[in-house]
Amino acid sequence: MNRVIALISGCVLLLSSSCHTEKVEDLQETFHVTRPVRMDTLTTREYVCQIHAIQHIELRALESGYLEKIYVDEGQYIQEGQLMFQILPIQYKAELQKAEAEANYVRIEYENARILTDSNVISPTQLALVRAKYEKAQAELELARVKMRFTEIRAPFSGLMDRFHVRQGSLLDEGELLTTLSDISSLWVYFNVPEAEYINYKRSVSKDSFMKVQLRMANGEVYDHIGEVKTIEADFNNETGNIAFRATFPNPNELLRHGETGNVIVQSPMQNAMIIPQKATFEVLDKKYVYVVDREHKVKSRKIAIKAEMPDLYILEGGLETSDMILLEGLRKVRENDEIQYEFKEPKKVISELKLHAE
Repeated sequence: MNRVIALISGCVLLLSSSCHTEKVEDLQETFHVTRPVRMDTLTTREYVCQIHAIQHIELRALESGYLEKIYVDEGQYIQEGQLMFQILPIQYKAELQKAEAEANYVRIEYENARILTDSNVISPTQLALVRAKYEKAQAELELARVKMRFTEIRAPFSGLMDRFHVRQGSLLDEGELLTTLSDISSLWVYFNVPEAEYINYKRSVSKDSFMKVQLRMANGEVYDHIGEVKTIEADFNNETGNIAFRATFPNPNELLRHGETGNVIVQSPMQNAMIIPQKATFEVLDKKYVYVVDREHKVKSRKIAIKAEMPDLYILEGGLETSDMILLEGLRKVRENDEIQYEFKEPKKVISELKLHAE
């Protein structure tokens, strides 16, 4: 029994000695520290957006009748004025022929009346009555031609066809939807901005200039062309506190289509901003802290205020000075008032290693 107790005691002493040795080794670890740095940079915000064609309309039947012919196909690019649909025009052809015959008859009657007036056979008043009859016949002829044109549906502008809502031979009612047409040569991209950011935007952009924005597409890639915010809606949404901005993007390759979604990327310049790496911070009850290393090599936690967030970086509103040294790595290995050995790393080198483009 005594041998067992002695053996257990020896193991406990061995483990205790091992833990103590490991703690001593930890205290001898060299940590990296850095300082906050002030520089001019760009803050980036992303807003969910909706993409719309600059023109997107519904094409509807102007008259009732059978859809006699479809001259285009779904997804086809249509030129302005191109014939797209033909509604069976039999009734309107008959009305046009009748109006042409009537106008022809009255024209001959009017020409004869002019000759008779010149010969003093009929009075100028009678000639005026015949002329009025002739003008009425001309107006009815033009109306018949207009009705005839209603049976032809032509593209009001150049654009991209959507799917058909009817098929050839369908019986159409007046006003029935045939398809939609989109002009996607340029696109309107709508995104909502909070009130505070709207005020900052209005203060930073002059009256005659436009804010430049980028577009992150649904696949995560950034669109090749830059957009300009040219329009802001008149009123705020009382429920969300947001206001809608509209950016215009060129679409020369027709990559984007009406109805797509994405994210608008807004970059704002910030001068003399105080920047620290995000990895140098830790969080306690929704508050951000850093470990500041004092002259005695002891770490002390300090609360900081975040003004803006960037990829891998925070822009500070307060809590640190550029002379403060902060613990960059190993935050979970130390405790308040621990004394550490450290190696200093230049702030700009630290930022460059984070692969962030800062100016």
